[in-house]
Amino acid sequence: MSMHRRLFVLATLVAVASLTLAAQPKRAGLMGDLIADITDVESKIVGLAKAMPEASYAWRPMPGVRSVGEAFTHVAADNYFLPIALGATAPPATGISGTDYKTVEAYEKKARARAEIIAEVEQSFAFLKKAMADTPDAKMDQTMKMFGRESSVRTTWVMTVTHVHEHLGQLIAYARSNKVTPPWSK
Repeated sequence: MSMHRRLFVLATLVAVASLTLAAQPKRAGLMGDLIADITDVESKIVGLAKAMPEASYAWRPMPGVRSVGEAFTHVAADNYFLPIALGATAPPATGISGTDYKTVEAYEKKARARAEIIAEVEQSFAFLKKAMADTPDAKMDQTMKMFGRESSVRTTWVMTVTHVHEHLGQLIAYARSNKVTPPWSK
């Protein structure tokens, strides 16, 4: 194949890929903004999980506080639990129920190696974003019981995003305490 032909094929593939991506509908409104935010936080949390060496996963700032590995696992657990509590179907392997927080605690207590924790975090974010995308705007005003009080679906999704941000801050502090520079700030 000539160089000219190869360039033409490459340009055609790039054009088709661009059109395909442009054709993908982007979620509008509040949920679109929340999904975009979660996608950004996901890249940072997964980046930190991969940047932290295996030995750091057992580190904890003091007794009684989650270790690095436990903090990443907690993020994954709640990335599953909160959508499940809102009606998403639980991945059977998690064992998490949307009505029984003890199932979340059992998930968090399962021993995992660093690679397994990273995989769980990545899978949990995919699950979370799909559940968010699958929530119709018409459902956002519905109320439900969450942690013993009435809450709207909208409020619960905002709380979910806030929760992930809280743990991003925690994980940044853990990384810095272990002399690991967050990948996006190098």
